[in-house]
Amino acid sequence: MFQQISDSLISFISLSDVEVGKHLYWKIGNYDIHGQVFIVSWMVIFVLLILAFTGTRNLERVPGKFQNFMEFILEFLQDIAKNQIGEHEYRVWLPYIATIFLFILGSNWAGALIPWKLIHLPEGELAAPTNDINTTVALSLLTSLAYFYAGLSKNGLGYFLRYVEPTPVLLPINILEDFTKPLSLSFRLFGNILADELVVSVFTLLVPILVPLPVMILGLFASSIQALIFSTLSAAYIGEALEGHGEH
Repeated sequence: MFQQISDSLISFISLSDVEVGKHLYWKIGNYDIHGQVFIVSWMVIFVLLILAFTGTRNLERVPGKFQNFMEFILEFLQDIAKNQIGEHEYRVWLPYIATIFLFILGSNWAGALIPWKLIHLPEGELAAPTNDINTTVALSLLTSLAYFYAGLSKNGLGYFLRYVEPTPVLLPINILEDFTKPLSLSFRLFGNILADELVVSVFTLLVPILVPLPVMILGLFASSIQALIFSTLSAAYIGEALEGHGEH
């Protein structure tokens, strides 16, 4: 019995060594910048730029496999924007929705597929940029700015009439809604990616061979779903802001 208790304590101590969210800090002036986020973010951006350049460099009337794949991605993203924003307005916002989706998907997959722990840094470790709450908050604030801009650019100051519709009694709730949108977007993405990395880390520590693979595959699927949810909700918020409140 004492041996079992001892083994349990050893296992608990080993699990306590699992750390997610350690950061490499760069000191620039009075600010501490998360170096790991910059490194992996720019790697993801670089890969996306290469794919975009090679996929559109020599377009052919009869597309090859890679061009077919790129066109499929474009049509998929067009459907997201068109369904949420509308037939007449979606083209202006397609670049933003597509960029958000591809960056989040690339960041999530970079964290799930690449064994960053093998790369040793002076402090902390590389991980998915979306594993950092600062990244997800920044992305959600971009979406907030985007739908405020969309509403004001189309309806002018009449956009703010939405806060007192259908009755002025709902004014506090409608204002609160604009604060909860970025909060829900950022914490949903951050929480899911962090939880996925924690689960993989724990399974890898307990059973290093083969068993973590199904969890990693499930993590890839969950990462893709999170990118889809974030981009779809962003498009939905922009579409909602573009509704003609100023015409009432």
